[in-house]
Amino acid sequence: MDISFVRCKNIEAFLRKRAKMLKLGDHLTDAFISEHEREQMKAQLSLARDLLDHKKCPGAEYTGWLELPLSVSEAELSEIERVASDIRDNFDILIVVGIGGSYLGARAVIEALSHHFMAHLPAGKRNGPLVLFAGHQISPDYMHDLLEVTRGKRVALNVISKSGTTTEPAIAFRILREQLFGDLTDQALRECVFITTDRSKGALKQFARETGLTTFDIPDDIGGRYSVLTPVGILPIAVAGIDIRGLIAGARAECSRCLAPLSEDWTPADRYAVNRMILLRKGYKAEILASYEPSMRFVTEWWKQLFGESEGKDGRGLVPIGVDFTTDLHSLGQLIQEGPRILFETVIRFEKTRHDVMIPSDSRDIDQLEYLAGSGMAEVNEQAVLGTALAHTSGGVPNIEIVLEERSAFCLGELIYFFERACALSGIMNGVNPFNQPGVEAYKRNMFALMGKPGFEWLRAELTNHSVTS
Repeated sequence: MDISFVRCKNIEAFLRKRAKMLKLGDHLTDAFISEHEREQMKAQLSLARDLLDHKKCPGAEYTGWLELPLSVSEAELSEIERVASDIRDNFDILIVVGIGGSYLGARAVIEALSHHFMAHLPAGKRNGPLVLFAGHQISPDYMHDLLEVTRGKRVALNVISKSGTTTEPAIAFRILREQLFGDLTDQALRECVFITTDRSKGALKQFARETGLTTFDIPDDIGGRYSVLTPVGILPIAVAGIDIRGLIAGARAECSRCLAPLSEDWTPADRYAVNRMILLRKGYKAEILASYEPSMRFVTEWWKQLFGESEGKDGRGLVPIGVDFTTDLHSLGQLIQEGPRILFETVIRFEKTRHDVMIPSDSRDIDQLEYLAGSGMAEVNEQAVLGTALAHTSGGVPNIEIVLEERSAFCLGELIYFFERACALSGIMNGVNPFNQPGVEAYKRNMFALMGKPGFEWLRAELTNHSVTS
């Protein structure tokens, strides 16, 4: 698809040509939300949209993601594709070093769109080098095992951090640099280390300047959890062989729908945000995001950070919970069906599968599945989606459905922007700043003090005394 459509003045005409776009199904919430309740939210939604779109909301300095899909340049995409192609041609493994938004978005898209067993495919059948991740925790066993699988392999690093001093990725980068490239000159290092960081400042930027490494910029006005469509996510996604132009095109289509005044109708993002706020105010305290496609697991992890970090402050916010169905129906299904009535579900569904596998006939019918003989797994999965939704709603669990045409880069781009937009609107309507994360700093301060970081001696003494007295 040609991503240059955004230059077309008649966005409405373009969207009419696009037969299928992301859809929101909320008919299964009718027993829980009356239409007049949504009507009464119109004023709040209108104000939230106005504050967001005119960048007058709390945290407005971090709303650069809002029109990002419309402003990605051909030059930037081409440069990312060029570097990604070099990495694909010359390396067996790319290790992405980052934490939170610096790795979750890329991992979400890569795993959602790749072969389920990519690591086990012969190298010639992969879309690109293996993309592995480090710096998202401080497990010594994980690091040991990661180093073990890199032995004898050609390894490149993409280090992602605005400051370069975030503890987890900084530790990982130091170890990987010494273990993998300890004897290399700066010139040799330039061929295998790629930095994504602040455009002008920070420890990582300084290191890149001193060694002459290739760098990509993290925009100043975009926070980590909204950064997947920047080089933070796009470079590793391109290395994995995924169509980044299709991804951006999908995000552009959803962005255009959200920003263009096509009609007075609410967009899916509007409706999703309003549904969430109504249910929250009715006493539903947690939202479950479910998918019946296991490759979507890290999309759920990305969603958990996006909504949890954006909304969870000032004593407010929905608790984001991720599940994989039908797998988790055999572990959490009982709780969802008959536990405390504080949960609602949002289910991601695809209209088309990439493949189907037929269930064969077996005259012995020991497993009592002969009634399914000749059916495809896709049909069975679809009936599981419907049956579960009907069971859960009858048990008092509201259900919202996000429908995508297929598991493709375009549709993932739509979904990413849809969630970003809905998250921002939800936070504004709930009276919080959706773009900061002051609570994240609490554990960091304690960790710095306990590890003896200079400047935190006072806190170390305080924590030590507290530990002793308690």
